[in-house]
Amino acid sequence: MENNDSMWALFQKRGVSRRSFLKTCAVVTGMLGLAPSMLPEVVAAAEKKTLPPVIWLHGHECTGCDESFIRSQSPLASDVVLNMISLEYSDTLSAAAGEAFEHHLKDVMKKYAGQYILAVEGGVPLADNGIHCMAGGRTFLTALKEAAAGAAAIIEYGSCAAWGGVQAAKPNPTKSVAVSDVITGKPIVKVPGCPPIPEVMTAVVMHFALFGQLPPLDAQGRPKQFYGNRIHDTCYRRPFFDSGMFVEKFDDAGAKAGWCLYKVGCRGPVAYNSCGNMRWWNGLSYPIQSGAPCFGCASNNFWDNGPFYERLPNIPVPGTIADADKVGMVAAGAAVVGVVAHGALSAMQKSKQAKQQDTDVRGPEA
Repeated sequence: MENNDSMWALFQKRGVSRRSFLKTCAVVTGMLGLAPSMLPEVVAAAEKKTLPPVIWLHGHECTGCDESFIRSQSPLASDVVLNMISLEYSDTLSAAAGEAFEHHLKDVMKKYAGQYILAVEGGVPLADNGIHCMAGGRTFLTALKEAAAGAAAIIEYGSCAAWGGVQAAKPNPTKSVAVSDVITGKPIVKVPGCPPIPEVMTAVVMHFALFGQLPPLDAQGRPKQFYGNRIHDTCYRRPFFDSGMFVEKFDDAGAKAGWCLYKVGCRGPVAYNSCGNMRWWNGLSYPIQSGAPCFGCASNNFWDNGPFYERLPNIPVPGTIADADKVGMVAAGAAVVGVVAHGALSAMQKSKQAKQQDTDVRGPEA
């Protein structure tokens, strides 16, 4: 609990060279989505800012966010936990457990009141006074309120904490809600996803650890640098969408050729996340790359926005509505631009080719 070291001081104690420290700061700068010009500020913060205490609570969830977090590669989750923050309490990542560990939690909340980061994974069940999620004879609702009271900031990890989770799906018998539906008056950042991308999870906690404040947020309380773009806009299949080349069935030729998955339910045109440019497992892959359509797991109520494998009726775009079966542009003030239909486009191309071939054979006067 003696957290008086900065990241640089800790590196020195462990015999890490200045060069390696600067390399780490460069990685962190990129991970945070900051411009290279911000590197000196990151170095200065890492030299002086003491490691922040972190308390990580678990509510109504599946521990998938923990599983994602420990797979962070840039930086490694182990480096974050051991060298960049002071993780004081976590049901799953801590070695300690039991009564002594719970006393430690209370000591941390008291000693570092107003200084610690509270990370929360899981929704908050409100039905029947919260008895649907209990540990050690105490409801998660009670534990959350106690821990939130002294937190400097709260991170809602995963769609369960951010929106209520799959357990909040209709009819929501446990009345599960988001953390921010219960806790107010605190800086809160949402990091939705089922689960979130590992490097997004580590980056958000590191941003507060270095700068003492949350990263810039969008209108829904998500960090802009990671939720500022639609999956659609960073998708490598986007050219097929623009060309009207869609997968119709998962075993058709288009699916095998890697065409756009919009018609088989992809929510990429309305989903905001970094899957397309960051991906999982050190940039190896993400659902669309494996042939599965995005179902918008970082979106509110995504669990009720099914059926997942049926296309969205419309694609909302700023000022327009694009429909994969319509083609053309309406002028004179109209704001609807149709998405070129693959069938219509193919027919037009074949017709032009046939006419050109006929002209080449018969001549221009034939």
